[in-house]
Amino acid sequence: MVRVMVVEDEPELAGALCEALTRESFAVDVAYDGDEALEKCAAHDYDVVVLDRDLPVVHGDDVCRAIVATQRSTRVLMLTAASAIRARVEGLAIGADDYLVKPFALAELSARVHALARRTAPAAAPILERAGLRVDQASRTVTRDGRSVILTNKEYAVLVELLRAAGGILSAEQLLEKVWDENIDPFTNTVRMTVMKLRRKLGTPQLIETLPAAGYRIP
Repeated sequence: MVRVMVVEDEPELAGALCEALTRESFAVDVAYDGDEALEKCAAHDYDVVVLDRDLPVVHGDDVCRAIVATQRSTRVLMLTAASAIRARVEGLAIGADDYLVKPFALAELSARVHALARRTAPAAAPILERAGLRVDQASRTVTRDGRSVILTNKEYAVLVELLRAAGGILSAEQLLEKVWDENIDPFTNTVRMTVMKLRRKLGTPQLIETLPAAGYRIP
């Protein structure tokens, strides 16, 4: 699951961007000025930040510099109304990974975010397999012992994270951080309920172990 922050001071555009990216199964947070964006970057590890350049309070250029200075793997897609080549060069020079000029097609934005997300970590195996379970990440299909398993976006994302952990334990907090956005209540039982539904759909014998006070794993 890819976690994205949209930083855009126009509420209507911010809402449209969040809706489009959520449809692509990204976990999406939103900030409406540069100061709010920096606060959220300090609290969460984002894979991609979609950053409007002309922001109030703290300019988008300064937000970009601050993100780059953290030396995290976060990628920055900068948005601007300026179409001049000089403006694009300036944005890339301060550390942006990609640049998109307004107006743009939402399909192109989604494609660019997908491309940047693939660069935030070493490439994962396209096929994840364990104990008769097979997940094809390219087609987003899941089978167990040859039987097709239909999952919701969140169930699929939790399963992928557990498989990527290769037998390691993931806490409920880690799964919340990777799969859900900032609007989720940190004290919710959403992870437990999602795992319970996932277990039911995967069938028996159960694959997902619960380790009290530790988290979940697929051994």
